[in-house]
Amino acid sequence: MTERDGGWDFHLRTLSISARDSNTANDPASDPSLLQSVKKLHELCKAENSEHLVARVYPQINKIFQRAVASLSQSRTSNGLLLLAILQFYLDFGEVVLHDADPSLRTFFRSCLSREFADPVVAEAMLEFLITNKKKLLTSFPNLLPQFFPLLLKLIAWNGERLEKLFLKAFPGLMSPGSFIPLFPSLLDLPILVVALEKVEKSSGPLIGSSIASIQKNTAPKMLLALMDEAYTGSTIEDGGGDSESEDSSAIDVADPFFLELLKDENDGIAERPWSSPVMAAILQTAVNSPYSDRLKAVLSMAPRLLDVYFSVALRDVNDSLICALIPLLMSRFATIFPDKIFSYEVRKRLLEFMLSTFQRSPNFIALLKKPIMDRLGEAYDSPDKTELALQLCWAIGEHGGGGGSHKDEARELFESLELLLYENLSSSRLGMTQEVSLSSDKETYRRSSQSRLLCFVVTAIA
Repeated sequence: MTERDGGWDFHLRTLSISARDSNTANDPASDPSLLQSVKKLHELCKAENSEHLVARVYPQINKIFQRAVASLSQSRTSNGLLLLAILQFYLDFGEVVLHDADPSLRTFFRSCLSREFADPVVAEAMLEFLITNKKKLLTSFPNLLPQFFPLLLKLIAWNGERLEKLFLKAFPGLMSPGSFIPLFPSLLDLPILVVALEKVEKSSGPLIGSSIASIQKNTAPKMLLALMDEAYTGSTIEDGGGDSESEDSSAIDVADPFFLELLKDENDGIAERPWSSPVMAAILQTAVNSPYSDRLKAVLSMAPRLLDVYFSVALRDVNDSLICALIPLLMSRFATIFPDKIFSYEVRKRLLEFMLSTFQRSPNFIALLKKPIMDRLGEAYDSPDKTELALQLCWAIGEHGGGGGSHKDEARELFESLELLLYENLSSSRLGMTQEVSLSSDKETYRRSSQSRLLCFVVTAIA
């Protein structure tokens, strides 16, 4: 250690001086040399493998962590890199100094990353931290990443494809029994999350350094009115486009739960999304009527690849009870997807592939899910998307015998539903032949084609 004594003393003094310096005591990250000293002391402790050295440096590093966290709401400097370096020290040497890193990790997510997820440097360092400590986090803190997966999805949604490879490596750590089902709609709605974040930025300024929760509390009513105005009148409140419809929008209930749900940082176990809310309708209307931002284009391309990893991990690691519980949610969301043609096609293709794979692996799911399957068959004529889902369900019922010989009662009810669907199909076909065609020729051709396909699938399944 004698060769390194000079460097060790210098960096230890840097931490001590920082704690006494009134200019940096209340904002440690404002001193760039502090980060380098923390990293260097960490390297020396690892190189020497000395518990004595770790015990000497720990009190100083811990003080800096506490002061940095306390200064976050007033700090004008990014604290992310400094806190991540200290967290790495806690993970590597926590057992030596009896420091439980769990509260520190949670404090970092809630107090720092929630403010700095939009900073590309912090975002990249965060993902590298998760990958480096993947095994440690999964074994010692298995509930950490599943709890904060909404915040990590905001990180990748905002920073885009540049960090996709890193995020895909860390992504399996977000999945646990408690997060598996809520994670699914969050992945489907990544494009909507981007639109909402861009709305927050437009209404309240840069996201870096600001807590979304505090922005929501102060400006959610204003954001909702601006969103409605832009979606339905083509102007914004700030534009001052004196439109009577803008005034009418003030009658809308601004206490909408959708912003709270979409922009939350932590997993609360809720999988349902309020698609009927006025905010959702306004976001979708704005998105389809406006040119896509580069960030939205990136997420539309990236989200299907995240679903690939999600379904791959599900088929490999997730137990049957959770997969069975996911299928009804998957079916209910089949027709409620961000309305981009290529994105919706890619997503629906993956949803069908996963659903049919699970039925192939566990045919009894068809009997267990009799009620939601029958509900989806009953909606077969509501829209082209629901027709396609019904087609695939008809095929699965016929292919797997309604769930197998051990579920005869459920199979009988499912085949009765198919017979009812057959009669409805034949009846509507006859009705269509006797009535004037009121639809456009293209729509009528598509309707007849879908009806014929559905008839073939039903007959084949019953046979």
